[in-house]
Amino acid sequence: MGNERTVSANGLRVLTRDDWDKWYGTLIRAFGGVPESDEERELWNSLTEFDRSVGFWDGDDCVGTAGAFTFRLTVPGGAAVPAAGVTMVGVAATHRRRGVLTSMMRRQLDDVRSWGEPLAVLTASEPAIYGRFGYGAAAFQLDAEIDTSRVTLSTPDGTDDVRVRYAAPADVAEECQAVYDRLVPRRPGMLTTLPGWERVPLLDPESDRDGASPLQCVVGRRDGETVGYARFRVRPGWGPAGHDGTVVLSDLAALDPAADAALWRFLFGIDLTSTLVARRRPVDEAWQHLVSDIRRCRPSLRDSLFLRVVDVGAALQARTYQAPVDVVFEVEDAFCPWNTGRWRLSGDTKGASCERTTDAADLALSVRELGAAYLGGVSLAALGAAGRVREVRRGALAEAAVGFGAVGGVAPWLPFGF
Repeated sequence: MGNERTVSANGLRVLTRDDWDKWYGTLIRAFGGVPESDEERELWNSLTEFDRSVGFWDGDDCVGTAGAFTFRLTVPGGAAVPAAGVTMVGVAATHRRRGVLTSMMRRQLDDVRSWGEPLAVLTASEPAIYGRFGYGAAAFQLDAEIDTSRVTLSTPDGTDDVRVRYAAPADVAEECQAVYDRLVPRRPGMLTTLPGWERVPLLDPESDRDGASPLQCVVGRRDGETVGYARFRVRPGWGPAGHDGTVVLSDLAALDPAADAALWRFLFGIDLTSTLVARRRPVDEAWQHLVSDIRRCRPSLRDSLFLRVVDVGAALQARTYQAPVDVVFEVEDAFCPWNTGRWRLSGDTKGASCERTTDAADLALSVRELGAAYLGGVSLAALGAAGRVREVRRGALAEAAVGFGAVGGVAPWLPFGF
């Protein structure tokens, strides 16, 4: 029975540099205990924001970890909104079901509110965990295993004008980052990061390669301008019929359709390979409409970004709406009670306001559903059909669902994990 007792919140404290090794070791053990390379440890140590991280201590033992990176998240309409990137969350197996995680989540959301950040985001190792803290699945990703020996790719006009050339990943890191930065305002869910994060996509420990090559890179250029890039590895393979290698795509970004098609065409045509594995891609990415046989691409969908509305008023007025909306939400938020109550949202493609009101509610929902719908990738109407959003005023659900839809038809996408 001793392991079931609730631990004291007095064991929770802000992380110090002297405690990082023990803190990080607790996290690694919570995720299986496989040691990381010195390069990985050094990178994550340098990116850890100590004043935004907490540890839970039982005597001299660190038994819980949680942190929050400083991000800005693109929302519908293109604004970059401050968002806490919840990360490095772990609890020692000896201290499960004793209130450690709840205490850390409580402290963290109080802190995020005090920092003036209306949103918190995370990727979930176990999605069921975070719903009870108000996080909803707001963006999804597409994975694919493309049979490039049987699937062909059509390309738009201008593709041949893009020159694709190999480059050492580190040598063109600034060029690639500049392409990424230009794309961030175009799609909800993308992140603006602090200096140092440009090192993350270059991280290339041998343990992550699974028999594949070190990280490779190509850049696409047109008239001397870098218009796209792809980072990937190649895993050689040979079978009874000959070569059977696999291209494993790590990252791809392009500024226009022709550059995008040129990079995909290159990946389809790498010698001695017959499979292209792509993970964490946008669900509406154009290559799906260029391939000759989508079935042989084996597309699959999975959750990616979980979003938590920390400040209802500030969050809802930070984005725009693809159609005029005037709706009163009755929001339930037991974990962050400052959000509970009625909020009137009025907005359109130019902007929005969201204030507390005593007017009658049009729709009733929890903050979890509000977070799921916030980026436009999950329909309020679908949540209503699932019984997760209750329509109080007839017709209000359809009206709000149209307004909350993906502005410009662009699905939200999280390009990298954290």
